[in-house]
Amino acid sequence: MAKTEVILTHNIVGLGGESDQVKVAAGYARNYLFPQGFAIPLTGANKRRIESLKQRRAEREAHDLNSMTDLAKGISKLICVVAIKTGEDGKMFGTVTAGMIADQLKTQFDIALDKKKVHLDQPIKALGEHEVELRLHADVKSTLKVRVESSNPPAEKAEAAPAKEAPKTQSRAKRGEQKVHTSDLPPRTPRKPRAKSEKS
Repeated sequence: MAKTEVILTHNIVGLGGESDQVKVAAGYARNYLFPQGFAIPLTGANKRRIESLKQRRAEREAHDLNSMTDLAKGISKLICVVAIKTGEDGKMFGTVTAGMIADQLKTQFDIALDKKKVHLDQPIKALGEHEVELRLHADVKSTLKVRVESSNPPAEKAEAAPAKEAPKTQSRAKRGEQKVHTSDLPPRTPRKPRAKSEKS
């Protein structure tokens, strides 16, 4: 496969940053890098642009460092909640991955973070609070608190049964009260039998 040397004008993950001279496949340069404006051919005239590209790269990297430093300070104060299904014994179905944490950061705090920056030695397999390392920048790391909760806690089912029986207990009490009130009423006065004898 034919190779060609190019000068990158933008930061390309896995390839290099502005002003880097790299060798790439000729087709990749011709069909993608050049049309997108991500690189320019390595020529004598283009070499003069390297210094300006280096300056632009330094400015971008300084801005990225400042942004990630500020983000690290703010994110260390957050608690990211991840809900996951569990069985009746509280055991999790599945695990919490870096991608799930990144998704919840976006949903809960509107923080867009590449899941590759969420560093987990292994997926989280237990409920509760966990500290997760975030590698935001080559020179910036932070720690995020992640609270894994059950999306169907067993406690809710236990409390549901007595709640349904409460109205029946109250209705029985009301019926009891009605009976007591009825028995307390004074007896009706019977009619005098001599009233009938007078008519006859």
